[in-house]
Amino acid sequence: MPRTGPTSQDGYPSSSSPPSTDNHHDPFNTAQQRYYDNESDTADYGRRDTYASDSSNPGLNDQNFYDQNGTYDPYPPQDTDSDVDVYGQKYAPSAESLGPPQPRMGHHDSSTPTFTDYGGPTGAREAYPAWSTERQIPLSKEEIEDIFLDLTQKFGFQRDSMRNMFDFLMQLLDSRASRMSPNQALLTLHADYIGGHNANYRKWYFAAQLDLDDAVGHVQNPGLNRLKSKRSKEKRPTEKSLNTALERWRQAMHNMSQYDRLRQIALYLLLWGEAAQVRFVPECLCFIFKCADDYYRSPECQNRVEPVPEGLYLKNVTKPLYRFIRDQGYEVVDGKFVRREKDHDEIIGYDDVNQLFWYPEGIARIVLTDKTRLVDIAPAQRFMKFNQIDWSRAFFKTYYEKRSFGHLLVNFNRIWVIHIAMYYFYTAYNSPTIYQTKPSSPALTWSVTALGGAVATIIMILATLAEFSYIPTTWNNSSHLTRRLVFLFITLGLTCGPTFYVVIVEHSSSSGGSLAYILGIVQFFISVAATLLFAVMPSGRMFGDRVAGKSRKYLASQTFTASYPALERTPRIGSIFLWFLVFACKFTESYFFLTLSFKDPILVMVGMKIQACKDKYFGNNLCTNQAAFTLTIMYIMDLVLFFLDTFLWYIIWNTVYSIGRSFSLGLSIWTPWKDIYTRLPKRIYAKLLATGDMEVKYKPKVLVSQIWNAIIISMYREHLLSIDHVQKLLYHQVDTGGRRSLRAPPFFISQRDKGLKGEFFPAGSEAERRISFFAQSLTTDIPAPLPVDAMPTFTVLTPHYSEKTLLSLREIIREEDKNTRVTLLEYLKQLHPIEWENFVKDTKILAEESAMFNGPNPFAGDEKGQSKTDDLPFYFIGFKSAAPEFTLRTRIWASLRAQTLYRTVSGMMNYSKAIKLLYRVENPEVVQLFGGNTDKLERELERMARRKFKFLVSMQRYSKFNKEEHENAEFLLRAYPDLQIAYLEEEPPRKEGGDPRIFSSLIDGHSEFIPETGRRRPKFRIELPGNPILGDGKSDNQNHAIIFYRGEYLQLIDANQDNYLEECLKIRNVLGEFEEYTVSAQSPYAQWGHKDFKKPPVAIVGAREYIFSENIGILGDLAAGKEQTFGTLAARSMAWIGGKLHYGHPDFLNGLYMTTRGGVSKAQKGLHLNEDIYAGMNAFGRGARIKHTEYYQCGKGRDLGFGTILNFQTKIGTGMGEQMLSREYYYLGTQLPIDRFLTFYYGHPGFHINNMLVILSVQVFMVTLVFLGTLNSQLVICKYTDEGQFIGGQAGCYNLVPVFEWIRRCITSIFLVFMIAFLPLFLQELVERGTWKAIFRLAKQFGSLSPVFEIFSTQIYTHSILSNLTLGGARYIATGRGFATTRIYFNILFSRFAGPGIYLGMRTLISLLYITLTLWTPEFLRWMTRGNSRSHNNSWIGYCRLSRTMITGYKKKRLGHPSEKLSGDVPRAGWRAVLFSEVVFPLFMAALFIIAYMFVKSFPGSNGKQPPSPLIRIAVISIGPIVWNAAVLLTLFLFSLFLGPMLETTFPNFGTMMAFIAHILGVLGMIGFFEFLVSSTDPASN
Repeated sequence: MPRTGPTSQDGYPSSSSPPSTDNHHDPFNTAQQRYYDNESDTADYGRRDTYASDSSNPGLNDQNFYDQNGTYDPYPPQDTDSDVDVYGQKYAPSAESLGPPQPRMGHHDSSTPTFTDYGGPTGAREAYPAWSTERQIPLSKEEIEDIFLDLTQKFGFQRDSMRNMFDFLMQLLDSRASRMSPNQALLTLHADYIGGHNANYRKWYFAAQLDLDDAVGHVQNPGLNRLKSKRSKEKRPTEKSLNTALERWRQAMHNMSQYDRLRQIALYLLLWGEAAQVRFVPECLCFIFKCADDYYRSPECQNRVEPVPEGLYLKNVTKPLYRFIRDQGYEVVDGKFVRREKDHDEIIGYDDVNQLFWYPEGIARIVLTDKTRLVDIAPAQRFMKFNQIDWSRAFFKTYYEKRSFGHLLVNFNRIWVIHIAMYYFYTAYNSPTIYQTKPSSPALTWSVTALGGAVATIIMILATLAEFSYIPTTWNNSSHLTRRLVFLFITLGLTCGPTFYVVIVEHSSSSGGSLAYILGIVQFFISVAATLLFAVMPSGRMFGDRVAGKSRKYLASQTFTASYPALERTPRIGSIFLWFLVFACKFTESYFFLTLSFKDPILVMVGMKIQACKDKYFGNNLCTNQAAFTLTIMYIMDLVLFFLDTFLWYIIWNTVYSIGRSFSLGLSIWTPWKDIYTRLPKRIYAKLLATGDMEVKYKPKVLVSQIWNAIIISMYREHLLSIDHVQKLLYHQVDTGGRRSLRAPPFFISQRDKGLKGEFFPAGSEAERRISFFAQSLTTDIPAPLPVDAMPTFTVLTPHYSEKTLLSLREIIREEDKNTRVTLLEYLKQLHPIEWENFVKDTKILAEESAMFNGPNPFAGDEKGQSKTDDLPFYFIGFKSAAPEFTLRTRIWASLRAQTLYRTVSGMMNYSKAIKLLYRVENPEVVQLFGGNTDKLERELERMARRKFKFLVSMQRYSKFNKEEHENAEFLLRAYPDLQIAYLEEEPPRKEGGDPRIFSSLIDGHSEFIPETGRRRPKFRIELPGNPILGDGKSDNQNHAIIFYRGEYLQLIDANQDNYLEECLKIRNVLGEFEEYTVSAQSPYAQWGHKDFKKPPVAIVGAREYIFSENIGILGDLAAGKEQTFGTLAARSMAWIGGKLHYGHPDFLNGLYMTTRGGVSKAQKGLHLNEDIYAGMNAFGRGARIKHTEYYQCGKGRDLGFGTILNFQTKIGTGMGEQMLSREYYYLGTQLPIDRFLTFYYGHPGFHINNMLVILSVQVFMVTLVFLGTLNSQLVICKYTDEGQFIGGQAGCYNLVPVFEWIRRCITSIFLVFMIAFLPLFLQELVERGTWKAIFRLAKQFGSLSPVFEIFSTQIYTHSILSNLTLGGARYIATGRGFATTRIYFNILFSRFAGPGIYLGMRTLISLLYITLTLWTPEFLRWMTRGNSRSHNNSWIGYCRLSRTMITGYKKKRLGHPSEKLSGDVPRAGWRAVLFSEVVFPLFMAALFIIAYMFVKSFPGSNGKQPPSPLIRIAVISIGPIVWNAAVLLTLFLFSLFLGPMLETTFPNFGTMMAFIAHILGVLGMIGFFEFLVSSTDPASN
């Protein structure tokens, strides 16, 4: 409808920033429903009614568009638009940029900066300047509006969703058209979304074989009459038909009109915009699009006149799918979600749903409620049947995520083959005493050593059998597994069969002769060949190549799980060479250090029988073989060490690679161009400014000075620099002989003179770190920037739940609780003394200015002493007057130094400042044009910043915020009006008993207030099918807000990050890493496989993080060190050799690529706890590249306290346990080529498995020592001289000296493994910060005993993974990002870490010392007794209840107790898992120690008497306490039953007292029985 008259500032609060005249032209405005956007409307547009046209294009009903009777072609050739001249002229930004202002006709703008005055009504701005009529656009904005309206009326989309998606598409077109011609922008967009080489829709279309479905029509059922290729002769037609189909597709796409291309994109976006949870299942969305597109082009749809009701798509398509997904994990009881007690292998999750659509057989399973199959319906009629589909009959599990260690065997089978088989080869060759005859036989040595091949084959057989249990045996899945199993059994026969013959003939009276010898050698070489094959070949490529097979049945698997992007030649050689170096060093070192040193212990211990020992029940059967038991445990110990040293060599060589790479990139302070500051101005000009497109009117110095001064002033405003420092760092204008010129700051000139350095900024300060990184980073090779008006639009997305937005005054200036010893402000002042001083100076100046205006002059008659006293409040709390503007300043100062959302928002909003700054500097004519009118200039700059950058915070809980949270959010919106907040809004159900209606809403600082509620009116309000939070929260939060992002790229940021102006200036360079700046003039559809469109796209660009909490205590430093080594050092080399994945923040994502493939993270509850990494694995498996940038970094906070760090590690550990169950690990582990697989393994799960092996090595080592200790204490050990000569007169002694030598080597190995862990951090510091800083940091970590903390955290990781793999229970742990200023009681620490670490530590201690240590404190006793009479979080009973829940489950309907609430997310473990982890393994460990104890007690005492049976004593101390506790509890129960009701009134604490007595008697019982173990042995018998 035409607008009547100009409208005023829509949605602006009256006191807010001035109105922007950047007008968003509202295509869908009605009188009832206003459309609020960032920009206000200041002009009257008289224009036609967009609602009038029903079908916008008369050509739609042409008979050749959809021919019902002929064969159905999805994209028939059309001649409505020849497209001949589309690719002719490539738009070069420089050709139209930055010239003198041209007079323009009308009010349209272009993507080029044309600066019209804002005088009259015609001066209003286009919302999408690059998509304006002067630029030969293929469709006008009005025509695009018509397309959206038409689609909305035909499919029943929500009006707000339509407006949102219209804006989304227009901003996308504007972003692309600003660096290419509009025709090419639309064409490449269509190629990326629908039909191009890398479009997910096109890949799915052929993978699911819909080309066959469409070519033959609905007569053929795909999957039943599929073209099968049984013999090689028949393969050709299949391949030919695929190539023909691809060519037909290309031709159809090439001939399609631009109108139809845009209609398809619009339809896809409208479907995506309301898909909610269905966005996580991208191929399902492709199927919906295919059905919708087919329906749209049918006469039935085109002839429909009446629009369908709004919300029909949501009701008929999205809601049934949403409900199916929701009901898998939850049941709704009284309107509340209750978690079902099902583990992953029983839940049909997002991936299972999605994979149904990969195969024609899957699509054929979709049936309607009347049991008709959807594929039996004509393609054009399928969409309208969606409301009749019975989804519950279609979906099934496509991969079973069972909790089992079998996943480690299947996914990483090559690791086990490489290590265990090689260990066997080495050890068998060096253990001849076990199997050799007298005289020794070479044939036997060859043959027994050759059994290593059999070991490798057995590992493969076990892995294949395990694989059977994880994959449903349907759809030809099991055929290649069966073939593999048969081959493996044949290989097993070949590798172990000859040994039987050789052993028989060699042990017979006559030697086997040359036949046995030749057979042994042949067997050995077959074994070596088999081991090499199994170690190198991915199991997914054996017998039915899922990765590169030509059969179409593997096409979907290849497309979606194995389209790994190929590495370029140099990185690939580097990757192979890295692993050659690692394993060459490992196998050499292992042979000489581990295997040869083990040869002598084997020699002396094989055949060693212990004499003169006897047990009452077992006789001498057990004790005589004590040496054999010991040797077996020693073999296991050696094997564990064999695994550990591989990781050691990986760390060493990966660090060497990374350091080498930093030298080649120019990042090291040791590189030749050390003089980084002197050259900084030239580098700013050459690398940060788009100088190639500028007219050379100004000296580089003038442009650089503006950039540099802005950076310095921003640091001054952040209180990092004092005014004195600023003066020395700025460019100044000076008069030289009547001419004004710029004088460079002395900082640049004096860098060669080290004596001057301290003058410019405080040594070791944040300012120094930032400036030095900025200067250092510009020495590297970085992509050239585009002019600001041609740069792509991007969005920063931050999910927010309940993180602090702004610290309150109360939080800052009072102690947190009675355990806190310091206020937060005091703590921050100690951490940032220079910044506090600068802040106080600033505040005093403000206060003086304020007093001069508002009251008496503060300087009048003041004494010096009096003045100093008056200043005390400033230095103490930062303000003297309690006026809000002063208290707010202190709050902001503290919030900017804590981990708050305000810090994140203010940091990320530097992008806006950076874009404005760059635009102003590169376009000096803008400044000239507006003369002295700074308001107009600022509006022009803001218009550009708003067009190119959006900041979206997904505040899930915004509508439920309390008063304080709401005020803080409102403060953010007033401070940054362009900030956008997406949130969930709930409405009561329309009819009683129904589900509440939930909406996804968007507001910004320009949204007007609704007078009735006092809340802001949303710009968009889109109904969802139900509660979107079905997973662990973060990914669902991102998903509901993703529809509001704008532009081509996304940066994912967490709510505890920071950014800096100088880093934001590099944004154009970073976005250049996506390699989409240079646009091909070629059409993506002109020829298939053109080099411009065939290169794998870049999906993710990773960036460095600076951990700003590194200076906060030693734990902060430790957490920062880990991030530094993983996020920077490891990522640098891994990205180069193709092993980097995605770790969330602060990575940049190719928005279009990721959103068409399932979004920026995955969301199944528990399974996708580490949600980010799945997006990386998904993108990598689907063919995208993942890069890493070294020259850009964001700030990031980490957990700072002992408890929170370990909580974080628990979350990471349990998350890794879930990853090991996931199908992504299965695909990567069984399909990647060997070098890429090793990079993936050691970069990700290998680290955690190594932690598990480190802890295992300690435990096995303890058991070994216990067994050796028993031998040492009971036997006479042979003595030797220093020269190794045997000392005579030692009849009956046992030679264990080589064994003790071996023990020393083991201890050295374990220490080495720990020490090497600190090497990467040391070298990283050495290279980037210099020798002294590296030495100081390492000394600080060792001095504070951080290796001890490392051991503890290793155990936390290990326990988390093990408990998760057996029992489950991975859940998001809110780790708390505050400062560690509170002391934690021992009882809380004990209940948190008893299971994970303390019990194991105590067992290890007892093994070493044979004593118990008991710590008695009143707090401990209180903890032991509370929680009995009423529930308490931190109590022994609560702890026991929580640990028990993992096995017993919990009462679903009654989550009343706090300790039960904690276990609400823990599914009950399966009986097999419980049996192994809680019964079998503890029994096995107990048996080992019982054997050792029985051995010690099997010798007669000094009085010659045999001691009593040790088994009886063990039975007494094991069962005794249980009987004692039962008796005590029964007595107290009877006592309480009869006396309780009487005494309860007199003694209110009667229940607590009873519990206290029970605990005390229980402890006394334990001590008593333990004393019995120690003292009941007759001293004379020892």
